[in-house]
Amino acid sequence: MNSTRLAVSAGGFLVVLLCVGCGQKASTGQPSRPPTVEVTSVVQRDVPIYSQWVGTLDGYVNAQIQPQVTGYLIKQDYREGSIVHKGDVLFEIDPRPFQAVLDQAKAQVAQAEAQLGAAALNVKRDIPEAQAQAIPQSQLDNDTQAKLAAKAAVEAGQAAIEQAQLNLGYTKVRSLIDGIAGIAQVQVGNLVTPSTVLTAVSQVNPIKAYFPISGTEYLRIAGQINPGTLKLHSGATTIPLQLILANGKTYNYKGKILFANRQMDSQTGTIQIVGSFPNSEKMLRPGETVRIRAVTELEKGALLVPQSAVTQLQSGYQVAVLGPGNKINVRNVQVGEQTGTLWIINQGIKLGERVVAEGTQTVRDGMVVAPQPYVSSAGEN
Repeated sequence: MNSTRLAVSAGGFLVVLLCVGCGQKASTGQPSRPPTVEVTSVVQRDVPIYSQWVGTLDGYVNAQIQPQVTGYLIKQDYREGSIVHKGDVLFEIDPRPFQAVLDQAKAQVAQAEAQLGAAALNVKRDIPEAQAQAIPQSQLDNDTQAKLAAKAAVEAGQAAIEQAQLNLGYTKVRSLIDGIAGIAQVQVGNLVTPSTVLTAVSQVNPIKAYFPISGTEYLRIAGQINPGTLKLHSGATTIPLQLILANGKTYNYKGKILFANRQMDSQTGTIQIVGSFPNSEKMLRPGETVRIRAVTELEKGALLVPQSAVTQLQSGYQVAVLGPGNKINVRNVQVGEQTGTLWIINQGIKLGERVVAEGTQTVRDGMVVAPQPYVSSAGEN
């Protein structure tokens, strides 16, 4: 019985020893290291706020080319899509009918001038005879009226000649402006009239851009838009425009706002803005869809953090702030506009505080971390 107690005691002793051994093994393990994160300081600067809109390009001047006389088209003198100049002949209409009308008008003038000469001779002969009462006064009066009628016929004939010369000149259809000529809408041999559109010529340097902006954005920049729509080249605006092409590249030349439309669109709450861009290389063409960017506001003293430092949740936005002892303090923040790789924080952080820019997914509130400096690819630090 004593041996049993000893055995039990021995068993208990062994258990104690084993437990002590386990405790000693746990106490000698290596402690876990805090996670490494990259941190950066909150900065403050004046930030331009950009707005972006979808716009459509159009010619600065678009001229529809239409004939001024009716006739058959006999020639196309320009190459479609080429640059033409004011006064260049684009089409030719058969001139023969108009030449015949001109010749007829000249013949009628010659006939009227002959009649005028005869009437003048009659009046010259009648005056002394009427004074000598060799002929009645009525004959002199009739010859005088015949002379006036012949003179009027000559003047009418000369006007007919001028009109016939104009019509003959109109058989050569010319460009009204410098620009790029479009595709011909008619074929040689077609009968054309003054209502026929032959083609269009667009002045593309500079080129216009039409884009709608919201009423709020308009109020921001209304004081910088030139209200005089007649002085399109006055340069009264101080808002430079950027143009983003369809391939995502930024156009090399900045544009300017010409004017705003006279009224807001009541259905969309927007107002149409018209801008212009230099286009000496003729790369931009009417009808092209582009994006327009411009600074509509300057936010002074804005607090900025990298966009990677902001975590978006369903309930809002959070930023992990590095506190004393490298302890994380997760805060709810109120965000503003994004600018480049940075994000404006309106509320929730202070200037000079450090925030986690890389590793935000691995930290939680109260965790101790091992901070390292953050350097983005854009190099905002």
